[in-house]
Amino acid sequence: MTRSGGLLVVDKPAGWTSHDVVARARRLCGTRRVGHAGTLDPMATGVLVLGVERGTKLLTFLVGCDKSYAATIRLGMSTLTDDAEGEVTQALGVDDLDRLRAGLPTAVADLTGDIEQVPSSVSAIKVKGVRSYTRVRQGDAVELPPRPVTVRRFDVLSVRPGSASEVGRAIEVVDVDVEVDVSSGTYVRALARDLGAALGVGGHLTALRRTRVGGFTLDGAVSLDALTAVSEADGPDGIPLLPIADAARAQLPVHEVSMAEAVRLGHGQRIASALTGSAGDDAVAAIAPDGRLVAVLDETRSTARAKVVFATSMPGA
Repeated sequence: MTRSGGLLVVDKPAGWTSHDVVARARRLCGTRRVGHAGTLDPMATGVLVLGVERGTKLLTFLVGCDKSYAATIRLGMSTLTDDAEGEVTQALGVDDLDRLRAGLPTAVADLTGDIEQVPSSVSAIKVKGVRSYTRVRQGDAVELPPRPVTVRRFDVLSVRPGSASEVGRAIEVVDVDVEVDVSSGTYVRALARDLGAALGVGGHLTALRRTRVGGFTLDGAVSLDALTAVSEADGPDGIPLLPIADAARAQLPVHEVSMAEAVRLGHGQRIASALTGSAGDDAVAAIAPDGRLVAVLDETRSTARAKVVFATSMPGA
């Protein structure tokens, strides 16, 4: 399985960068060809989708997927990074809990749907060729332009009053546990920041767990400890990769092609589109009669072209 490749859904632990996880997966899978479909901050945990060998070709079609998160937002304090790892920049506290509770539903509603979001200044967005977070660490003032994102769901699960002493004195804060479904490119840290700003008390993220990337959820994720144990017992071939055809079916619309069409696609030729005019048909999985993923197709026109080819020959062709 490892030699042919596939996807590996990892439950990333806290304190690890996405690059750290990729480096570990390369050792466990016995290959350098490992990549990921969207980073997670070191503080965050949860679903990190890795591509192994030929599975890396699928990653480009997963980066733009919607994602789901469970998070805790602390209201009453702001930080430089909009999360708990940054220096506290403002500590207003929450002096009127009833007023905050009353204003919370409207503030959440205003951050739901199609919105313009200013990314966190410590994001990986490049400013004149340099990552924004690098400029911030160098002491530069960074102002990023707003970008359109979609927050499809923003549910408040609980509101928990408490206290914090990060600024040398105890202040009253409120921790809000939430679940969100968001489009690619949405920063949950920025949602925390903007929620606090809307309520006039400041806010930042104290916990973040990604629960879904497209069709891949925590239910199918494996911990690094479990992967390490499997690799030590059975070697790289024991790593439980999701075959690329199954991964494509889970995420993309499917065009069941004939064997003749599969051969033509493998030779770089076009075939008739099956899904022209339907939503999402710019990335369609072409599946051969034997179940193999032949290619990912662009079916926005009457004839489909292969964006990526996975199988250049067919059995018996």
